[in-house]
Amino acid sequence: MTDHTAIRGPFLTFHADPFTVDPMAAVTHQPDGLILCKDGIITAAGAWDDLKDQIPEGTAVDHYPDRLISAGMIDTHVHYPQLPVIASYGEQLLEWLETYVFPAEARYADITYARQIARSFLKELLRVGTTTAAVYCTVHPESVDAFFEESERLNTCMIAGKVLMDRNAPDNLRDTAQTGYDQSAALIERWHGRGRQLYAVTPRFAPTSTPEQLDLAGSLLATRSDLFMQTHLLENRSEIEWVKELFPNRSSYLDVYDKSGLLRPRAILAHAVHAQEEDFQRCHDTGCSIAHCPGSNQFLGSGSFPLFNALKPERRVKIGIGSDVGAGPSLSLLQVLSDGYKVAQGLGTKLHPAQGLWLATVGGAQSLGLEDHIGAIRPGLHADLCIFDPTATPLGKIRTQTAETLSDLLFALTMLGDDRSIEATYVAGQKVHSRN
Repeated sequence: MTDHTAIRGPFLTFHADPFTVDPMAAVTHQPDGLILCKDGIITAAGAWDDLKDQIPEGTAVDHYPDRLISAGMIDTHVHYPQLPVIASYGEQLLEWLETYVFPAEARYADITYARQIARSFLKELLRVGTTTAAVYCTVHPESVDAFFEESERLNTCMIAGKVLMDRNAPDNLRDTAQTGYDQSAALIERWHGRGRQLYAVTPRFAPTSTPEQLDLAGSLLATRSDLFMQTHLLENRSEIEWVKELFPNRSSYLDVYDKSGLLRPRAILAHAVHAQEEDFQRCHDTGCSIAHCPGSNQFLGSGSFPLFNALKPERRVKIGIGSDVGAGPSLSLLQVLSDGYKVAQGLGTKLHPAQGLWLATVGGAQSLGLEDHIGAIRPGLHADLCIFDPTATPLGKIRTQTAETLSDLLFALTMLGDDRSIEATYVAGQKVHSRN
């Protein structure tokens, strides 16, 4: 049976890159729009008056006047097993892992527990308007199965993988180079490309993998051109010094991954707070992307990522936005964009709200190599959508009344918005979250 969806209301998407033109000139804004979907795919998007006669007979129209419809947001770096330790006090990166993360992740050998947290995590993602994420599981294959089972049930497009760690971690969280390879290969066979589920080869970060494990991860990645890779890079100064000690024959932290064959399109490097010019150049040359996680970087005291340096046009790097929960204190990418604006201000730059929303939608899709499937409102893409309500909170309502332009409205939304600002979320044309 053919499934039709019709959604009416003001919508916003992008027809150009707001980092290369005047930001608002990149925006497509339809004050009274209509989005038509068939079997989860957008078939038409434009003005209500132009498209209303194309609504299939018997199709109900979901109407959101005085709201703002956007493509669903994309979180390019997040750890679902860390949800229970979000907002834990007082540590920087390496101490954070030892004190909170490793004890929490040890529980995911129990698939019943893993399923419970996976359900809660995905429910929370949809509640904040995030429809796709690049997700770290744990070293346990059960954690991956639990996550993809729930994502498949919801029909969300998710990228995830089993963490690889064969050293510098507790005994109950270590695999070996070979078992990590074999278990990951089996999970790829089971899940990658099954419906909307996608697999990422996932070495946690250089200190917790031997050179042998990283080399095998590169070999696994080379077996399929459409696989993803995700890991951490240059997040914390103590971590950087540790990598120098562990890999004395490598010229840089990034070179550790490069020599193992891990840098290519669909490779996602989280943080890169302390990246240098040669790092950005190599990321540009290899086509990998960086997940900018301003909330987490502030929370752990890691530093400030130089976003606009990474985006220099002569060697531009693909950038997405990441919540990095649990070090990040919120799954809401609106709150992450608020943090991103403040970090940019501290570095003497200005992140326009249209640029921020682009990073959370089109830019995120491009950084994942999925721009032909998600990230915008246009025919042929999946109908993954979120409905913003800028007036959802008392303060938001007061501030919105003074917004005289769309740019000002977007700025207020990205500074003041949170989970309450999401009226509804759609996945492949189906409403999967409603605030009311």
